[in-house]
Amino acid sequence: MIAFTAFRSILQKDVNTYYLKPPNISWGIIFPLSWTLMQYIRSQGSLEIIELLPGLMAMSVLFGTTSMLAVTITFERRSRSFDRLLLAPISLSTLILAKLAGAVVFGMVNAFIPVVFAAFLAELGGINWAAVTIAVFLIAATSALMGLLIAVSAREVFEAQTFSNFFRFPMLFLCGLFIPLESLPRFLRPLAFCLPLTYGTDVLNGAIGNHSLFTANFNFLMMLLLGALLFYLCLCSIKRKWIL
Repeated sequence: MIAFTAFRSILQKDVNTYYLKPPNISWGIIFPLSWTLMQYIRSQGSLEIIELLPGLMAMSVLFGTTSMLAVTITFERRSRSFDRLLLAPISLSTLILAKLAGAVVFGMVNAFIPVVFAAFLAELGGINWAAVTIAVFLIAATSALMGLLIAVSAREVFEAQTFSNFFRFPMLFLCGLFIPLESLPRFLRPLAFCLPLTYGTDVLNGAIGNHSLFTANFNFLMMLLLGALLFYLCLCSIKRKWIL
């Protein structure tokens, strides 16, 4: 009961405090939104919009979650409020999950903004929404873990956002969002298959555009395994840099 109350309180505080911070608005909302509108404006018809939608959704989740963690963690480290959370009578795992939850919610909301715009421009009746929702959640969770791993090493928001861009922008081209994996040079494909976003995007491609490299179950399994690895790395990094 204590853990649940702490989880809910931390999540509520993050939502109320950090959703509308300027760095989060610029990278987490304005950039994905402007990129979405640009792609839709230059598209030639409803078929191209359907092809663009998986990549736009995955990109919106990626930038939304990582921006949220960059703002949340760095602001709280600077104000020393995260130190007080570490002293609270809850486990470190519960604390991390609570901090991740706000970013996951923010990323999932971001993911469906391109869908709202696409609904006015194309027919979306053939989409497997159950697979899309699961994929969006797993993309948000793994992206949030990646954002936390980066934010742990930063002292200021601009540092966290800069570090995140070193990973985010290459992932736009490596993970099949806008360039098919088959078109990547062979030496880059092993790197792409090490990134959880690749498997999430593949699920979205299959659920929206009916073309994917792997089965949905395989993609979900890989995202869960990579997510568990990222969670373990986050635990180790926080213990090493903030506790010990």
